[in-house]
Amino acid sequence: MHEQIKLSRECEVLEIPSGARRVIPAGTAVRISQSLGDSYTVEAGYGGMYRVDGKDADALGLAPSTATKSAAHEELSEKAVWDELRTVFDPEIPVNIVDMGLIYACAIVSLGGDANRVEIKMTLTAPGCGMSDVLKADVERKVSRLHGVEEVKVEVVLYPAWDTSRMSEAAKLQLGFDLDESPSEPALPVFRPR
Repeated sequence: MHEQIKLSRECEVLEIPSGARRVIPAGTAVRISQSLGDSYTVEAGYGGMYRVDGKDADALGLAPSTATKSAAHEELSEKAVWDELRTVFDPEIPVNIVDMGLIYACAIVSLGGDANRVEIKMTLTAPGCGMSDVLKADVERKVSRLHGVEEVKVEVVLYPAWDTSRMSEAAKLQLGFDLDESPSEPALPVFRPR
């Protein structure tokens, strides 16, 4: 998916890593570098990276995302919430936020009847991450699609600090970590410039 594509129309995007909203004009040449969840990370110009929402996929010549609230009437479960969280990706990292170890806690609180609130504590790979609000909104939007979810409360916490020891083995393998090198102490937090 790294071929060059010209945007068929003007498209609102989020600049990575700042999270600033921008508009890329129609006809701009971009390359899709990541297509996970229901968004796309594209490179345009001189190395600029941008996130294109799934609803704007048509600008890339792709079918727009039309995900809506789950019509299934199965009982809401923590497994269903965790499965939905696995569809959320950092636009710079091709691993979902669960396998990255960014979700610290998840609880379902009954509001009476079939209504529930899902409470999630999550962290970031780096404090001050410009994509913090974007990732939080993704979690809220996707979890709110589940049947029986009336409210989603996401709290971004920075303690304990995230480090690579929180990643799943699958995430470490995907990102090229050597699994034989297991530190005796947790790794220092990774602070990437964002």
